[in-house]
Order: sequence, then C-alpha cells, then structure tokens
Amino acid sequence: MGDETESKAPDFPLRRSVAASALGNATEWYDYGVYAATATYLTDAFFPGTLGTLGTMLGFAVSFLLRPLGGMVWGPLGDRVGRKAVLATTIVLMALATGLIGVLPTHASVGVLAPILLITLRVVQGFSTGGEYGGAATYLAECATDRKRGFLGSFLEFGTLGGFVGGSATVLACQLVLGSQGMHDGGWRIPFLLAVPLGLIGWYLRTQLDESPVFTELSEQDAQDQPPAGLREVVTTYRRELLTLFGLVVALNVVNYTLLTYQPTYLQRTIGLGESTTTAMMLIGQLVMMVSLPFFGRLSDRVGRRPLWLVSLIGLIVLAIPMYLLMGLGTGWAILGFVVLGLLYVPQLSTISSTFPAIFPTHVRYAGFALGYNISTAVFGGTAPLVNEAVIEHTGWSLFPAVYMVGASLIGLVAWRFLRETAGTPLNGTEIPDAADLEPDRVPLAAAHD
Repeated sequence: MGDETESKAPDFPLRRSVAASALGNATEWYDYGVYAATATYLTDAFFPGTLGTLGTMLGFAVSFLLRPLGGMVWGPLGDRVGRKAVLATTIVLMALATGLIGVLPTHASVGVLAPILLITLRVVQGFSTGGEYGGAATYLAECATDRKRGFLGSFLEFGTLGGFVGGSATVLACQLVLGSQGMHDGGWRIPFLLAVPLGLIGWYLRTQLDESPVFTELSEQDAQDQPPAGLREVVTTYRRELLTLFGLVVALNVVNYTLLTYQPTYLQRTIGLGESTTTAMMLIGQLVMMVSLPFFGRLSDRVGRRPLWLVSLIGLIVLAIPMYLLMGLGTGWAILGFVVLGLLYVPQLSTISSTFPAIFPTHVRYAGFALGYNISTAVFGGTAPLVNEAVIEHTGWSLFPAVYMVGASLIGLVAWRFLRETAGTPLNGTEIPDAADLEPDRVPLAAAHD
C-alpha cells in the first residue's frame, strides 16, 4: 500500500498543489491579520459606544460560531464529491466576505446597522472557513509523498503566516503613507479590499488542479466496497480520533489566536506600545516563525510528529508566563518574548497538515478533520481574543493570556497521549494510519523507540 502511494504522488503536480493550498490559506489568514491590525480603527468605525474594543473582539469571535456548521456542510461534501470542488468554492466566499468589509458604512452613517453588517460578513467568512482549512490540509496531505509529508505540509502554514504577515504589512504600509488620522478616516478599508484579487488568484489556481490521488483511488472502488462515511460514522466509529484532535486543537488555537490575533491589542492597551511599533514587532516575530516552518516540517519527517508536539507543549507550559513578564519591560523585550513564544509554537504549526489529516482514514478524513477542528476552534480558538480582553478589562490581570495558554497546553498534553505516530505512513485505504504498521526501515526515529 505504501509503495503504491509513493509511486502515484510524484506524478502529481506537487508545486501547483502546494501553491494553491497555501494561497487559499493565506487568503483566510490575511483577513485575520488585517482584522487584528486594524482593531483600533474598526472599534472607532463600528463600536464607538460602550462596547468599544470588546465589541471588536466580539466581531472577531462571532465568525467562529458558524465554523462548525461550515465543517458539517463542507466536510462530508468534500468526502463525497472531492476536495478540489469544495476548495474552489470556499476561497471565493472568503475573499468576497473580507472585501465587502472594506465598503461597509460606519456607525456614524447608519447607526447600529453598521456593526450588524460587519458581524454578518464575519459569519459568512466563518462558514466558508469551516471547509477551507480542513480541506486544504487534507488535500495537501493526500498529495504529498509519505516521507516528505511534514516538509511539504509545512508550506500550508507558511501560507497561514504569509497571510498574517501580508495583512499586517499592508496595514503598516497604509499607516506609514496615510498616518493615524488618515487610517481612522477610511484608510483602514484598503487592506480589506485587497482580499478580493488575492482570492480570485487562489480560485483560478484551484480550478486548475487535479483531484487528490488518494481520494481518486477510493472513489474508483465499487460502491459496495466503500465503507460508510459521513458525520454519523465519524462520531460513532472514530470517537477517540475526534477527541484527540479536539484536545490538540485547543492547545493549538488558544496559543495561535492569543499570539497572532490578540497580541497587537494587548501590546497597545496593556503595555502602551504605539500602533506602528506594534505592527512592526508582529511582523518581525511572524517572519522568524515563517522561516523556521520548513525546518520543523522536515524534522518531523525524520523524528516523527509526536516528539515535536511534546517539546512545543512543554515549552509553552514552562515559558509562557516568564515571556509575558519579559514583554512588560519594554519594546525590545516585547519582541524577544514574542519571538521565543512563536518559535515554541512553530513545531505545532508546522505539522498541522501532516498530523491532523492522518488521524482519520480516507473515507471520513475531510469530515472528521472539519468537524473536530472547527468545533474546538469555535469554542477555544476564535473566542481567545474576546476572553483575554474581557478578563483583563474586568480584573486588570495582564498575565491572564499567558495563564490561558498554559491551561490550553495542558489540555493538549493530555490529548497528545492518545495521538498515534503517522510520520512516513501512507494515507490511502480505509484503515487508520499508524507508523506501528510500517516496515522497520520506514519507521521514524522516535517511533522506533516507542
């Protein structure tokens, strides 16, 4: 089975698959990067009343409420009709929802209708994202060769940070050109509008792709030979896998949305850094993380996924609070603390698309990933900025984000105990991938000692 997968994958246009998957992911995270970097302007434009910044964070969090529903719709659809068609649809919806934010009327023009329209577009974006990320990771994992899945999959997360960096850099450029007043007067709209051409490019690339070879192999089987699929099958037969994914995503996304989305607001309001300084600091940290992603992805192909997750989770548990204390000492220390936490997080980020899809067999892979990932993200990920802001605002406890990350990492550590090693394991077929079933010469270094 492994040789068959290896022989098919090299014939697949891998570079185009990686580019199309990563660009869609970049479009998704470009929106989050722009939203985070423009939070102060959005507050003035849409939530000038008593809600203030809390309203802006609510606007961010509410988009995640529809992600599980999106996963329930797009996931089974992707397992039934294929990965390619769903991915081409979700990227268009995401780009349009993001672009339309750039033309919304403000609270000063239409009153309460303005925040309602903003939240509506965030909900549409969340619904489309419910199928985007799980589909892109599944598609790329199924196209990659077994021994390079970690390395190739890391470029999906390169797209994640690329979108964040692109969003932050666009906002920074606008700040430098237009100034603070110009941004408040409407310059904040420009970064949102740029999402439309970005999404159209991604849509075109995805329409040119072939279907995943692993999915094609399964779909070519006789209908009576195919196992049952769908959400019911995921929940009843693959409960352990679903819960393992859920717990790992709690750790992944609390750290993710605290560091990459809430951090600009935290640094400006709690530490007092300026707008441009904060944006520049975030860019430095994100660029360091981007450069290190392929290294950790390749390392996971050699030593396995589980060791990298273990180092990351323990590192965050031990160092999150000290690094947040360091951030309070000044700009230089804030950059250092952010970079350290970012590098501790990268081993998780770099292996998402090689670890999570491999938790499930082919016939329920898209649905299982989309369901587990999006429910966990909706509850613990997208709400992280809102929770952090609410606790700090009502208690004044500026170290809460660090404590929140520690708690989430502890949950992830429990889930890690149930994670199977899948580095080097073929993903075709209807059995759960497990490196324990590999030939001795194909077993990753760490798995060989389990």
